[in-house]
Amino acid sequence: MRQYELMKLTAHQVAEGHFDKAILSIGSCEAHGAHLASGTDTLVSYMLSCKVAEQVEGLLVLPPVTVGYSAHYDSFPCSLTLSYDTVTAVIYDILESCLRNGIYHIFLMNGHDGNIAPMEIASRKIKEKYPEARIAALPAWWVTAGELLPPDTFEVWGGLGHAGEGESSIAYHLFPQWCEPELAAGVVPDRLPAHIEIKWDFSELTDTAATGDPTRATAEKGAKMEAALVDCVVSAIRQLDEMDWDYTSSTIHA
Repeated sequence: MRQYELMKLTAHQVAEGHFDKAILSIGSCEAHGAHLASGTDTLVSYMLSCKVAEQVEGLLVLPPVTVGYSAHYDSFPCSLTLSYDTVTAVIYDILESCLRNGIYHIFLMNGHDGNIAPMEIASRKIKEKYPEARIAALPAWWVTAGELLPPDTFEVWGGLGHAGEGESSIAYHLFPQWCEPELAAGVVPDRLPAHIEIKWDFSELTDTAATGDPTRATAEKGAKMEAALVDCVVSAIRQLDEMDWDYTSSTIHA
């Protein structure tokens, strides 16, 4: 059976694996309501990464980043956080390690909202120093899943929310043994202005450590989310491989 998880490979197996690209999952360890594992962001992003690697030859699955920036979830136990600068540095250092090992094509599978800015900064800094590096990313799978699936898939708030309908569904599908669905409860924020962002602390939105409506979550919806997301990323990486990750436009229009 083909193995692609770096944590489980010997140096000999890595050398013989002919890995020409890598995927890095970036997660967190923080409260996800009363019903989901604290490591949900890490577990989902890492499991999705492994499922992508099952279908893509030469894709090395790197160890996940298990703690991210979660200071905005600090009101709920037991949320761990690194500083923005630390998360940025960790992602940067992992990317640079790949480059030093001859892997210049890297996909970032993010699982947590607080990591989006550090991931962007780290990637831009890498590109400044190593313009030959090629970095692709899925920054917010919970948004992308809603865009990929039929609009009637989710019942409340488009499936959105921290530990809400969508995230709870994919957790029930991927790791039901670490979930307690009978404890699910959430709040749909109803006082946020349209078209702008409020830089909230999570306790300002909910008293359950969850937003959205996790009571509508099902493993069946989670299976649909997994299939759509994995297919999306596999298709993107295959497309990039076909053009050797050279996405330079061929024609300049005046």
